[in-house]
Amino acid sequence: MAHNVMSATCPSRVVLRRIGARWTVFIVNALEHGPMRFTALAARIQGITPKVLTETLRSLEEDGLVSRVAFDVNPPHVEYELTELGRSLLVPLRAVREWAEAHVPEVLAARAAREPSGT
Repeated sequence: MAHNVMSATCPSRVVLRRIGARWTVFIVNALEHGPMRFTALAARIQGITPKVLTETLRSLEEDGLVSRVAFDVNPPHVEYELTELGRSLLVPLRAVREWAEAHVPEVLAARAAREPSGT
């Protein structure tokens, strides 16, 4: 069955919604180099609240992009890691991140040109 994201009923829209969710890109990029604990993720991703980090990690786990491993040690801790499916998302997200970083001056200039001059 061929999927067509432009169709309102196509299930691929669910996948695009997950990828396009505000914090998904940041979490996937943060986990690029290996497993991280929750507190390390929160420190790495500036501006994310613990509640939103928890919700997004749960969604990413549900979608098979992130795995959660609980360690039965004292004190107990949990680590999050990209699954093979999650790792496959790194290439396209890296391209988007590089594009954003390379073109931020042009985007900011376009925004500034559209702002009222205050006169």
